Amino acid sequence: MEIHVQELAKANARVPLKADLNTDWLQEVRKDVLKSGPIKVALEAYGQVGIAHIEGELSLDLEMACSRCLEPVHETIVVPFHERFKPASAKHGAEDEEIIVVEEDKVDLEPLVEETMLLALPFTPMCREDCKGLCHSCGANLNESACGCQTERIDPRLAALKDLFKDDK
Repeated sequence: MEIHVQELAKANARVPLKADLNTDWLQEVRKDVLKSGPIKVALEAYGQVGIAHIEGELSLDLEMACSRCLEPVHETIVVPFHERFKPASAKHGAEDEEIIVVEEDKVDLEPLVEETMLLALPFTPMCREDCKGLCHSCGANLNESACGCQTERIDPRLAALKDLFKDDK
């Protein structure tokens, strides 16, 4: 998915950019991603005052592991996308940190789209807000049933004193 920045910056027309990008790389980068569909790209490119604008939205359907209980969670991520490019040779007034200056005429948008989508993924996906997670001792899913493990925590510095008064009864 390439654009020609110099042509686009001078053009008055709007050009649609639609694509479905492969996401096989996503499971290598994020181990909590179980399955993912393609990134659906619906963008529009246009030029304005010597600057090439790319805007629209990205969407992705995926299945992630809940960060507490490891059950599959279906997520649909929709992210707005807007990037601006200008040729390095262009004489433009005030410098704007939001505008990407490019040396080449061609710009591949795929890495930018992938990075935007990766940053939009939830850091800790959860199957539901009140997920109880897994038992720290036996690994049972506490959303399905109580496991019966002892949950009382004793400070290891005082563990020797826990049986001190058992013989007095």
